[in-house]
Amino acid sequence: MKALIVDDEPIARRILREELEAFPEVTVVGEADDGREALRSIAKLHPDLVFLDLQMPVMSGFEVVQNLRQPPLPIIVIVTAFDQYAIQAFEAGAVDYLLKPVGAARLRTTMERAQQLLGNPGEIAARVEKVASSVQRPGVPATRKVVGRSGEDYFVLDLDEVLAFQAERELVWIITSQQRLLSSETLRAIEERVIEPRFQRVHRNAIVNVNHVHKISPLSSQRWLITLSNGLQLQASKRRMHKIRTILRW
Repeated sequence: MKALIVDDEPIARRILREELEAFPEVTVVGEADDGREALRSIAKLHPDLVFLDLQMPVMSGFEVVQNLRQPPLPIIVIVTAFDQYAIQAFEAGAVDYLLKPVGAARLRTTMERAQQLLGNPGEIAARVEKVASSVQRPGVPATRKVVGRSGEDYFVLDLDEVLAFQAERELVWIITSQQRLLSSETLRAIEERVIEPRFQRVHRNAIVNVNHVHKISPLSSQRWLITLSNGLQLQASKRRMHKIRTILRW
């Protein structure tokens, strides 16, 4: 496993690196001392595993997770001297949390958990999404995320990037301005999880982000045609259209 250590304290990075050197299956490929450098290192080095401190200048560990985008996504292990938010992150989806100073026996448990996830990018992406969506720093609202798949790659998206969710038989697509990604959830599950006024069901097979509605055209007394900002057109019933027009104040 390729590991990246992210911590603003040089001594903490050195101690963790020395502990990891006892594991022949692990190679430390880099270190970062703040969140922005961590994101650059993840994009460049493609580590399998990121040991991530929470309290850092410039960008916190939580913000690092929230800004992960491109696959392959790493396994996240939270490392901190304070357990309040670490436990919350672990329960949300981080593979583990380590309290400083890190002990060898505890680290062995972490490595075993990480190895069980290797080769399962879908589960890794789901865990990253959960951490990014569920963990809340004081005074900062939690960010909602969704995971979409394209081929063998998994992408973690902000809801702001999603124009619509569209079902085609047993498949559900996440529509962005640039691409369609396959969702692992049903349309009903998405509707129940994404509880925001801007996401409205317009048809039994579609949910739209009303912030991306570009044009509304009548088809008949009972049907309307919605055109999104990327040109995608979807039909809506008169009843569902009334709610959307109310939200948009049309």
